[in-house]
Amino acid sequence: MSRPLSFREAATLVARREFGQRIRERSFFISLLITLGILAVVVLLPRFTDFGSGSFDVALVGEPSGLQEAVSHQASVADVEVSFQSVADAAEAEQAVRDGDLDAYVDGDSIVVDQSLDDTLRAVLQNAYSQVEGARALESAGIDPADVSAALTSATLQTVTLDPDADERETRGGIAFFGTIVLFGQLITYSMWVAMGVVEEKSSRVVEVILATIPARALLAGKIVGIGLLGLVQLALIGGLGLVLASALGAIELSGPMITPVLTALGWFVLGFAAYASLSAAAAARISRQEDLQNVTTPVNTLMMVSYFGAFYVFLNQDAAAAGVLSVVPPFSALIMPLRMARGDAAGWEVGLALGLMLALIAVLVVLAARIYEGAVLRMGAKVSLKDAWAARRKATS
Repeated sequence: MSRPLSFREAATLVARREFGQRIRERSFFISLLITLGILAVVVLLPRFTDFGSGSFDVALVGEPSGLQEAVSHQASVADVEVSFQSVADAAEAEQAVRDGDLDAYVDGDSIVVDQSLDDTLRAVLQNAYSQVEGARALESAGIDPADVSAALTSATLQTVTLDPDADERETRGGIAFFGTIVLFGQLITYSMWVAMGVVEEKSSRVVEVILATIPARALLAGKIVGIGLLGLVQLALIGGLGLVLASALGAIELSGPMITPVLTALGWFVLGFAAYASLSAAAAARISRQEDLQNVTTPVNTLMMVSYFGAFYVFLNQDAAAAGVLSVVPPFSALIMPLRMARGDAAGWEVGLALGLMLALIAVLVVLAARIYEGAVLRMGAKVSLKDAWAARRKATS
């Protein structure tokens, strides 16, 4: 006769079953592909919607001395690309503009365009023309333009940035904000998977067979750990691929500071999922039909929605006092603290306090959820009230 499984062995067995079963389901791959598709759109959209055309095709009729070099210099200063096309005369240049092959051409003191001139291109051409004509006027007056240029550029101002890390911090904040959106989706999806699994086992009476061999708490713990691990794997895939894609497109530089927000989101997913999944499992154990699932899980989902909108508030009002408070109060901290940590706005004691309070809440919720689960999971029929579930567990242990 084999010995009964210990709590750890039973929970591990259930976790392996949940992970292996769920990862083979079509819904897992569909949700992963949808999320990756959204991620690709978010990363690629700015690249394909940059209508401020950073490159221009220009022709210089007659090519006044030094104008092409001056235009190239001004384009470099403006951080745009200007390509020069060769034309035989003004007539050919005009036809090229009409056909859309040229954005503009310069003929004497005129810039010729089809309909309107881009402001950036106007500034580049105007500054270049002024530079060339100014040099020509100085030469006519017997003054060496090089001497004038040296005199004008001998004294320069140096730029001192009071917050040199601002751009990097904003980039990290953007990564964390998108991570918060994904994190919310993961929390609500996988918490619902836990709830659906509980109801499915209860409605089919499979739970009665399972609980004949392992404790109810081991079943609950294994289910939460197995499904949570699957959610963590999916979140890591999304975060990793997102960073690689953004780096490949030149949107970010793949470095430690850019990876940190993703790692932070993974850590807070573990904490947030432990809390919300425990609540979802306890709520689902009170019913026997999938049709009632939405009703009993609404309070849990509402709590997640409040946290989600709280994250939006903090992102838009980073200096507000409420931002600091919400980021340390569980379970709101699971979605809000990652934002503040990524931007460097959260002090060390705030992060420590948020972690401590979240772990304390998880400890309380796990105990309460386990008791309600044990008292309600074997009761079929009508919805079990929290009071009856609590009392049933107490009678079972007395």
